[in-house]
Amino acid sequence: MLREDDPTFPNWDQDATAVAEDYFHQAPAEVADQLAAEAEATAAAFDGVRPQQWDRPGLRGNGSVFTVRTFAVYFLHDVVHHVHDVTR
Repeated sequence: MLREDDPTFPNWDQDATAVAEDYFHQAPAEVADQLAAEAEATAAAFDGVRPQQWDRPGLRGNGSVFTVRTFAVYFLHDVVHHVHDVTR
């Protein structure tokens, strides 16, 4: 959304991805390292968003509109939500 005007993103099936990527058999230490690296890259990406870019729109595959800001909120909600799921 920062590099392209009104991009459309295909729907993503997280369950199908988990099966296709065989999440169940991945090594926890390797996954932890990957998550840490991705968390740093994501934080840097969000830190680099300029004030005027937060309202840039994008489209879901179903046509729903979201912005960099609403994507960030959803993204952080997902992180908190899934940490809660795995610590129960």
